Amino acid sequence: MQIQDWRNAEFQKYKDFSLAQFLQDQPLPMGVTSDPQGRKRQEAIWELFTSECVYFLDRLMVLKEVFSATLTNLQQNNCLSEVDSWTLFANLNELCLVSFSFLNNLLRVIKNMSSISQGGGPTLLELLSKASVFQESICHCLEKYCLNYSTALLYLHNLMPREDFGSYVKWCEKNEQCRRLQLRDLLVAPLQRLTRYPLLLRNIAKRCQMFEESRELQVIAEKVDTSICDLEGKVKWLDNYQKVKQLRDALMWLPVWERDKRAFIPESLKHLLKAITLDNLISHRSLLHEGKLVLTENTKLIDVYLFLFDEFLLITKIKRTKKRSINSEQNHLRLQQNLELDQLLKEGCTFMVLDQPISLDRLQLKNIDQLNASTSGLPHSFIIMHHNRYQQCIGAFILQAPSESAKREWMAKMEGAVTALLKLDSQQPRVKSTSSWLESSQI
Repeated sequence: MQIQDWRNAEFQKYKDFSLAQFLQDQPLPMGVTSDPQGRKRQEAIWELFTSECVYFLDRLMVLKEVFSATLTNLQQNNCLSEVDSWTLFANLNELCLVSFSFLNNLLRVIKNMSSISQGGGPTLLELLSKASVFQESICHCLEKYCLNYSTALLYLHNLMPREDFGSYVKWCEKNEQCRRLQLRDLLVAPLQRLTRYPLLLRNIAKRCQMFEESRELQVIAEKVDTSICDLEGKVKWLDNYQKVKQLRDALMWLPVWERDKRAFIPESLKHLLKAITLDNLISHRSLLHEGKLVLTENTKLIDVYLFLFDEFLLITKIKRTKKRSINSEQNHLRLQQNLELDQLLKEGCTFMVLDQPISLDRLQLKNIDQLNASTSGLPHSFIIMHHNRYQQCIGAFILQAPSESAKREWMAKMEGAVTALLKLDSQQPRVKSTSSWLESSQI
């Protein structure tokens, strides 16, 4: 099977040229400035152009013509027909069109080198600002791709064990156009490109001799920075939404007569005390940190999994079953930064909440120093104390982390969450009760 090589555009020949080589290649004499600052400006514009060439030709087009086109061809021949091309490549075609258009327009600007050498910025600024190239075209297109990126990585992770899909990926990666880059390396290229745009634009702005031009380029760079910040917020929100969606079905809330053996409730009366479901307790919360620790319970050490939300902490026991509780469609939405929870859910584990959620405004941390930790045989440990509204300790948990650095990270995350909640409460107090559950200040 032959792979189409789409490299016929005029800008392709200049990808590896220096600015001097480009000027020598032109049929008509181009404006070359003797001013060092003007020369640096030319070089900065040329760097924007050549780096975009590399991004388009060696990243986007390789994804499109080697990987995406091959998958399409295979699917037309009834191979890998169940693989979702959009989940893997998202709006790759749109990225290619936007970058292709930007390169052609930028090359036209650069060819007017006499204008560039004399500081004639309007042509460049017309391309970058008046046409809203970055804010409305490049950034908007890249945002759609980036929001799908974590899903694409997890989808790829789940597909790779398949022999047929693994063969397809390996065959594509052997193509000389990949230059030894793997599919993962190519998929991350649009994210890397987006974060580099502000640096390239500011590099040009610093070398502009005209104040107005420099200021306008700085404004464009700031708009791209704002788009990146907005995107980061959306990615965090989406990741939190996906994690909480998974957890909602895996968390188990025991009734009081199972949680406390001293609570005797006749079977005929249990229906009166059944708690309103707490499934939605976490629905609108932000999950700040999660992970496995060891809890000291009597003389035993048991594995627990902690979930630190923006308002409370859940300490849960891991209950392992043979049943698979999370299907692959939900599973591939998790970010790949921490797959421990993903693996537990794959194994069908559920999480039994110990006692009750610990509201952060009722939580107190106690560090166990190394001397006491060694004496008690509890390395890397700390204590969580749960207080009621009268400052009585109604629960204490000794937790052991896998390392001293992991312990410090957990304590720092909890202290930061407590501080943030108390600050928020001082500005806008939470509603103390709703029709379905009570805040800990009423306990």
